Amino acid sequence: MIELEEAIERVLGAVSESSSEEIRLADAVGRISAEAIVSPASLPRFDNSAMDGYALRAADVRDAGPASPVSLRMVGRVPAGGVHVGDAIESGQCVRIFTGSPLPAGADAVIMQEDTLVDGDRIDCRDSVKPWENVRLAGEDVKRGAELVKAGAAITAGGLAVLAAVGVGGVKVGRRPKVALLATGDELREAGEELPPGAIHESNRATLAELVRRSGGEPLEYPIVPDRLDATTSALKQAFDECDFVITSGGVSVGELDFVKEAFEKLGGSMDFWKVRVKPGKPFVFGQLGKKLLFGLPGNPVSAMVTFLLLARPAIIRFQGGSPERQSSMVGILGESLLNRGDRRHFMRVRMDDEGTVRPAGMQASHALGALADANGVVDVPPSSTREAGEKVRVFRWDLELR
Repeated sequence: MIELEEAIERVLGAVSESSSEEIRLADAVGRISAEAIVSPASLPRFDNSAMDGYALRAADVRDAGPASPVSLRMVGRVPAGGVHVGDAIESGQCVRIFTGSPLPAGADAVIMQEDTLVDGDRIDCRDSVKPWENVRLAGEDVKRGAELVKAGAAITAGGLAVLAAVGVGGVKVGRRPKVALLATGDELREAGEELPPGAIHESNRATLAELVRRSGGEPLEYPIVPDRLDATTSALKQAFDECDFVITSGGVSVGELDFVKEAFEKLGGSMDFWKVRVKPGKPFVFGQLGKKLLFGLPGNPVSAMVTFLLLARPAIIRFQGGSPERQSSMVGILGESLLNRGDRRHFMRVRMDDEGTVRPAGMQASHALGALADANGVVDVPPSSTREAGEKVRVFRWDLELR
């Protein structure tokens, strides 16, 4: 049995170097950038108006006020998307301008239309403006060559907005791994099927499929595998032929009907480790078949979720070129104490609310499913210890999207 940190190190060390693909920007949210993306243009691209009003020379209206308006002659009109086609603005002149319109040559400020009175082509300015007031300067937001997205970072909706604004049409991202999901056990039935005596409905594949998607992978669910060596071997072979990672649930303990390890080795796979010093989830299998990886999770749904979160999710993120440490947890404050009387680290189910307060979520036994509907993560509680209320804790969240 090995410590969790060693298990994580071995798993991440076995992940193949990520490959990349070019995709449309519109499809990029949630994908991990394979390279640093720098801006090909500045934002704004040109000096433009922040207001509807009149572009002018600030010096012309330095002394303007409600009781002493300054009259200027309007010599043009610039709608958004247009440009001033006349000569540069001279003293005593102004140009009608709208929010986002390019600032005409010769102008160095914009007076708001609310501070003017219009009489034909004569504009009475009833307030002063300072040089560059109400003007958005070229490059004040984003400078050409600035890094917009770091390599290994997930592209967000906000990032997409900036990339689109500077004219990026496509991005290079890490390829998403295909992740096979297999559940083993004669006692298992598909959801919705009638249950004979002693049978239970299988729930791990649907749960893990959602967790895989939130981790950026592409889940493929396979039929339930009966407790036979030949069936397990055949199912594993198909899954490895079609996918980058294979995640099984059940069949990894020491029972006489636990065939995952034997079937995997029969295919030529090599076991890296079995059993991790955590609770829940001690019977966890990790192995390699060429460059492809096996994650053998326990059959208990809670144990499967916890071991996926701690060991499989980091590998899926690393495969895409991302940083697992940055993507899997959030910091909160305990609202109630968490007690671990056992001799293994206990990853206890908790609920972290929108204010960052963390509280235990129901019964903590590995077979207990009821509290999962309320829980959204786990907290690491060391052996024979208490984490006190008010303590800052790291919550490993299973409801996180890549960010």
